[in-house]
Amino acid sequence: MHSDHSGAIIDEIERARAQEYALLAALLAGAPNADLLTEISDLTGDISPLGQTHAALAQAAAAADCEEVEREFFDLFIGVGRGELMPYASYYISGTLHAAPLARLRADLATLGLSRAERCSEPEDHAALLCETMAGLVDRRFNTCPEADRNVFEKHLAPWIGRFFTDLQAAKNANFYRRVGVLGQQFVEIERQAFKLADEENGR
Repeated sequence: MHSDHSGAIIDEIERARAQEYALLAALLAGAPNADLLTEISDLTGDISPLGQTHAALAQAAAAADCEEVEREFFDLFIGVGRGELMPYASYYISGTLHAAPLARLRADLATLGLSRAERCSEPEDHAALLCETMAGLVDRRFNTCPEADRNVFEKHLAPWIGRFFTDLQAAKNANFYRRVGVLGQQFVEIERQAFKLADEENGR
């Protein structure tokens, strides 16, 4: 009985983690349409820091204008020539695009039996694709080992994505996306601390 209850709690935590990654993936892949903004505006928060961030993001989504958010996304991530931010692991880690970090990520994903969808034009080290990959690993959509999500996180997200979310909060073109940056930074730190706590509990 205790085991079943524990399993239910773990499943709920994993489901929440996967949903958080999926939300970040959707927001970083493209400007949210009216339907997604409506869904986000329905988010509710508790008294925890992450819960308060959910509430703030919901409020920002409720007040957002679709066309303004679309222009904001363009200025931040696309731009004329390039956007204000470069949401790629290679750029943050090595200073250039399509560099060694992308090659290492591709090799690790291939080991897991994963590859980029043909319809996708962005490289695998784009923040949106990494969050999408994590969502699939966490909710076991992919047939991978239980440790796969942690391995991908620690090798390919932890070294840089926190800095990216910090930069997103400070970007001059960020308005709605400043809240996205806060959410991303807080969630990544929660993930980092959860893995550290798991090590301590297991005596690693």
